[in-house]
Amino acid sequence: MPERGAPLIVGTGTNSTADSLDAVTRLVPDAAYAMTVVPYYTRPSEDGVVAHFRALAEAAPVPLIVYNVPYRTGRELSAQALLRVAALPGVVGFKHAVGGIDETTIGMFDGLPEDFSVLVGDDLFLGPMMALGAVGGILASAHVETAAFGELIDAWRDGQVTRGRQLGRRLAPVSRALFAEPNPAVIKGVLHARGRIPSARVRLPLMPATESATKAALATLS
Repeated sequence: MPERGAPLIVGTGTNSTADSLDAVTRLVPDAAYAMTVVPYYTRPSEDGVVAHFRALAEAAPVPLIVYNVPYRTGRELSAQALLRVAALPGVVGFKHAVGGIDETTIGMFDGLPEDFSVLVGDDLFLGPMMALGAVGGILASAHVETAAFGELIDAWRDGQVTRGRQLGRRLAPVSRALFAEPNPAVIKGVLHARGRIPSARVRLPLMPATESATKAALATLS
């Protein structure tokens, strides 16, 4: 947030280009970036995805971060398609969350523009993705272990490989436990148990975390 000296990234966009254009052109004045998801459900062609982001980038008042999360959108993109999106003026980064480190991810890193940023969206893979060239992450688990995830990112940025590996091994069980039930139920359960939020309530169709899942996650924390 501006008062904390941090850029505000606003999540926006739908599977409709027209509705997404309306959303990005009405961003709050404090927004520094718009994070826009790959169109979901309708599963457009790769040409359609590129055209969608070209239209948004041309209209948006701020740079775009494209959220690539195929296990939620149902639309996988090849490395070639990702590089076409990355080359669009006004697109400055990806939140990359493909559920692993696959051939597409490796191919993507091979051809990105010099000043393009990849932010990790899969908490478990933060360390390996930093080793490949990611610059940071947008991580649900960091709501719980903020300082440790920040230290992990700094370690990899500064070339402290041993320290980065140590932190990665320590934080992996945390992320696994926090995602044991649909996100963000366990995270909210943990934050509530630690007195950091007033309620662990989630909205239907999500259900609150079970007591066992919350206790298991709490047991992984430092």
